Amino acid sequence: MFHSILLLLVAPADAPTQWAQLTIERRAIIRVPMMRKGREPMRIAPDAKDAWQEKKGPRCIALRSIRSASIVVANGVDLILADGHRYRARLERRCDATGFYSGFYVEPDEDGSLCSGRDELQARSGLSCGIDSFRRLVAQKADD
Repeated sequence: MFHSILLLLVAPADAPTQWAQLTIERRAIIRVPMMRKGREPMRIAPDAKDAWQEKKGPRCIALRSIRSASIVVANGVDLILADGHRYRARLERRCDATGFYSGFYVEPDEDGSLCSGRDELQARSGLSCGIDSFRRLVAQKADD
């Protein structure tokens, strides 16, 4: 987010007028913690991926609604929202979700949303992966 301010510097009457422009940059980074079970961060679990069925998801998710995340599949990060809904952020090709085991950062856009095809998840390690799509997760029924 950039703000420009145009300044008029006051000088003696016989001196030429001087103009200067100052640009102020404000950068915010939001950290999303991983959901924890005991002391260990949640990681890929063979049986956990079968507990959710993927459905068509939105293009964007409001950042303010994201409460935590977990890794259940190798190419995605599950986002847990304040209202209890879950969405899977499918990552771009050749991106391994295990790099985000300790959480991730996102730089919010002006619209306050995390969007597929536009935004990236950033790990402390320097790993950065674009979001290919969001999938809505629905709990599997035991008899399915």
